[in-house]
Amino acid sequence: MEKDKKYRIYKTIMMLAIVIFITFMVTSISLYTYFTKNPIILVSNTKSTQNDIANKLENYRQIIEKYYLGEIDDTKLEEGAIKGYIEGLGDPYTEYISKEDMKDYLEDTMGNFVGIGIYMVKNTQYDRIQVLSTIKGSPAEKIGIQAGDLIISVDGVEYKADDMTTASNNIKGEEGTKVIIELLRGTQNIKYEIIREKVKVNQVEGKVLSNNIGYIQFTSFDETTAEDFKAKYQELAKQGIQSLIIDLRNNGGGIVNQALEIADYIATKDSVLLYEVDKNSKETVRKAKTDPIINMPIIILTNENTASASEILAGALKDLGKAKTVGTTTYGKGVIQQILKLSDGSGIKITIEEYQTPNKNKINKVGIEPDEKVELPDSVESVFNVKESEDTQLQKAIEMIK
Repeated sequence: MEKDKKYRIYKTIMMLAIVIFITFMVTSISLYTYFTKNPIILVSNTKSTQNDIANKLENYRQIIEKYYLGEIDDTKLEEGAIKGYIEGLGDPYTEYISKEDMKDYLEDTMGNFVGIGIYMVKNTQYDRIQVLSTIKGSPAEKIGIQAGDLIISVDGVEYKADDMTTASNNIKGEEGTKVIIELLRGTQNIKYEIIREKVKVNQVEGKVLSNNIGYIQFTSFDETTAEDFKAKYQELAKQGIQSLIIDLRNNGGGIVNQALEIADYIATKDSVLLYEVDKNSKETVRKAKTDPIINMPIIILTNENTASASEILAGALKDLGKAKTVGTTTYGKGVIQQILKLSDGSGIKITIEEYQTPNKNKINKVGIEPDEKVELPDSVESVFNVKESEDTQLQKAIEMIK
């Protein structure tokens, strides 16, 4: 969905890559361990289409062997062919994962990594990788990297927007080692030498605002987010909060089950939280499993970077009448991916289902319209770094919830 937002400078997210790297931060991965423990066995297919492709590749192979001046790396040729084949689907969320990257890919959804602690996104306007935000307490935050910075190079190697996965892998490394990042901030080129550390990716932050209003904010859904959310809520409840604001702005998504578990804390038992629809129109209905533990007025903050699993949470609570939404229309990523591991160690992250809210509203390429649309003032330079005094969306939520 096209938006004329000042800061919506990217169209192909959200593989919210975290370096450290949550590929999910961007991708609502439904991670079924069955497929990683029981790899899919590749079998030959003799259909004419496959034969045609094989014949064409063989023709190109003969041309390369006859004319190509350099050395031929068969492994790279094979991986390039597979990657290009999958990219031909035209789905920004479906991608090939090499054997070397598979371990990192699986670990990256789990929430603890060694890196510098930044969320990244493709900036298609400038064809660069952009820092979406830094993680609190991370080496990146401590050294001064800011949201909106454009990454020019890593250890002297220049990267473009489409090189985000490669760049992220090179930013990661062993704990205690250093990496040199060159950034563009406005017209200023800046170089940072950063020591990699183990970073907790998705910290659930919370505080008590005036009038006994609780505020909880987090930027992705990893394997402990629901548990961390519950603990933070209980901490705030002991301080006497009587209402709650959940800030899902710039939350690119993550593990769907974590979003549903948070919804389960709030929704009535057995109420529908989500419909998942596959390519054969088969529906899977996800319902609240337990009695709610949170019974108070709730407002959810959203913006154009609220995507995927965070849209599931916002859409469910909005449709069920358990929360009001304030801010701007969400990103509109209403499809779910699954990681499938093949017998050779490589794999594919593939779009398998579309999800719908309890009222059967589609989200993909549409987004969720807020109950109360509130834009940030023009004085805000970046939606990723908003001063509380300029945060008209938060101010409106406080006004409504009082």
